[in-house]
Amino acid sequence: MNNTFLLSTLLITTLSIVGCQHYAKSTQKDAVSSTCHFNDVNFDTQFPAARLDKCEQTGKNRYKLTLQPENMPINDSPWYAFSVSGKFSHTIHIDMHVEGGSNRYHPKIRVDQESKQSNWQKIPFKRHGEVMTFDLDINQQPTLIAGQEIITNDDYDNWYTALKNNGQLDIITLGQSVNKRPIKAIIQRHNAKQWLVVLGRQHPPEITGALALFPFTETLLADTPQARHFRTQYNVLVIPNLNPDGVQLGNWRHNANGVDLNRDWKAFKQPETQAVHQYLNQLVKEGHSIAYAVDFHSTRKDIFYTMPHTYPIKNPMLTTQWLEQLDQQMPSFQVIQKPGNNPNKGVFKQYISDTYRVHAVTYEMGDNTNREKIKTIAHTAANTLMNTLLQTSEAP
Repeated sequence: MNNTFLLSTLLITTLSIVGCQHYAKSTQKDAVSSTCHFNDVNFDTQFPAARLDKCEQTGKNRYKLTLQPENMPINDSPWYAFSVSGKFSHTIHIDMHVEGGSNRYHPKIRVDQESKQSNWQKIPFKRHGEVMTFDLDINQQPTLIAGQEIITNDDYDNWYTALKNNGQLDIITLGQSVNKRPIKAIIQRHNAKQWLVVLGRQHPPEITGALALFPFTETLLADTPQARHFRTQYNVLVIPNLNPDGVQLGNWRHNANGVDLNRDWKAFKQPETQAVHQYLNQLVKEGHSIAYAVDFHSTRKDIFYTMPHTYPIKNPMLTTQWLEQLDQQMPSFQVIQKPGNNPNKGVFKQYISDTYRVHAVTYEMGDNTNREKIKTIAHTAANTLMNTLLQTSEAP
């Protein structure tokens, strides 16, 4: 693979916006959330990853939109994505309410609606207590609004195709989700026995984590001297989209069974975690070893959740060495480490450390972190991690 980032391929959106029908409330079984029709305005969610649970007109050109979680209890991460159009050009006022939580994601509008290239801009908004308000200029053409950039299951498939066209790797299916969607993995292996594992999209709305995973992965697979050398010593396994059902449904957090996958790495009751667990165990049975793992997420600030260096795992200072390198190479970026250990919580990081006795990190990007900065951090993080792992494997 050449060293050109393929994010533009990923972020091509191929949504088909269809006409508005009657008002409908969401159900967990639906692939979309709801459709609301008013005299002059249509709110539509007939596309992948859409979410808008209730809507009502409360005054002239004023609409109350309500978000509801897929089930409770749940992390406070209300996702929304919808299109809106009008019979004529005018401005409408939106009051965004949340049931079972509070607004987290700032509103964004997709510009260049007719272009295949997906470009998003922030919408000015205000908060009045728990209510988020903003204005929209609409016309007869559907305008796409969302809490973050929309990245669908089809976008991942487009990315896999682009990766395969640019390098020698395999795309395999580890298993199926609750709703029978494939859990796909990128495999780059030669004669090495050690594996670097990369995981993403356990939680559907955590888009900045996904935006970091793409350049991070592409850097690992790049046609650079360091990456080529790294892949002679380490195989690479990337599972970018562990929760395709949640992505399709526009869920706040959970899979189609209403379960937080990042709390299921001890019980393994869900097919998504089972598929990864079985594959990793099969590698170990074949004489391979898991060397390191990185799990991509989003939160309100940039932070790396790590295992304590006192925890009984191999090379206890390995993660500290990696993140110190990253900190040195990116003086404009504050690398925050937060060690933690909770064996009963069922998170991926803990599972890797307890099962394979190696380091794992939860790599969190802030919801509002600059997108170009996310890409630069990810590129540097991948290079410094490769360097750190190579130094460890080649140490006398």
